[in-house]
This record gives sequence, structure tokens and C-alpha cells, in this order.
Amino acid sequence: MSRPPLPPFTRETAAQKARMAENAWNSRDPVKVSLAYTEDSTWRNRAEFFQGRAAIVEFLARKWSKEHEYRLIKDLWAFDRNFISVRFQYEWHDHAGQWFRSYGNENWEFDEHGLMKRREASINDVAIKDNERRFHWPAPGPRPADTPGLAPVPK
Repeated sequence: MSRPPLPPFTRETAAQKARMAENAWNSRDPVKVSLAYTEDSTWRNRAEFFQGRAAIVEFLARKWSKEHEYRLIKDLWAFDRNFISVRFQYEWHDHAGQWFRSYGNENWEFDEHGLMKRREASINDVAIKDNERRFHWPAPGPRPADTPGLAPVPK
């Protein structure tokens, strides 16, 4: 299976890969998201370490059962050959209705077929009030094209 764009990445294809990942995660479909990763993909997400598509699906299903009305923006931070780094923010609320903005960055490594074989994510959560929310597009679903990212792509 191939998942274009393929490495080695250019600024344009790395930004495209980041937006594709953002759109997939905003679908909140664990199986769909897992198909962008190799069968044996290794992950670090916060303090969790796991490997493989089945573990990815389980993790994402658990995540999105707790993080309601999840909306995410990922912006390209850096790239080189088959590596991409992004910074991101997402907003969500818990079962009690408390809103959070989660800030983080991810480092990705891709195989020659454009599948992610390694993902490392560092994330911090900040409680916010409903009127402090920034992301208001319908969820689940992709960020509208006219909704800006977090910052311009680094030069």
C-alpha cells in the first residue's frame, strides 16, 4: 500500500502530509486514521508507548470516547527527507463539559511508501472556558479551507 505524498518531502509535500493527517484525525474515525501508519508503527503519545495498527485503533477509540467535540489544527514545523515535525493544538471537552486546549508537537518518520512508521507526541492540556474556544467548525469533520492554521509555515 502506498500513501502519497512520498518521501523525500519538499516543503509543499510535507505541509500536504500534515494537512492530510489533520483531516483524518478530525474525522475521529480510528480505523481510517490507522491506515496512514505501517502495520508495526511505533508510538509514544504522552506517557503511553505502543505498537501496531490494532493498538492505534484501540488508543484512538479510547481517546475520542473521552475527548468530546474534538477539533484539531496541525501546522508543519520542520521536515527533512522522510521526517516531518508538526506543532498542533486541539480543543475538546470532557464528560462534565469542561473545555480544554491541548498543545503539542509530533515527530514523524515515514517509510518509502509514505506510511508513518514512528510517531512521537508530547502534549500539554490547559483548561479553558467555553468563551475562550478558537475552533468552532462542525465536528467531526475537516477544518474549513478559510479557517487559518496556527502560524505561517516556517521558512
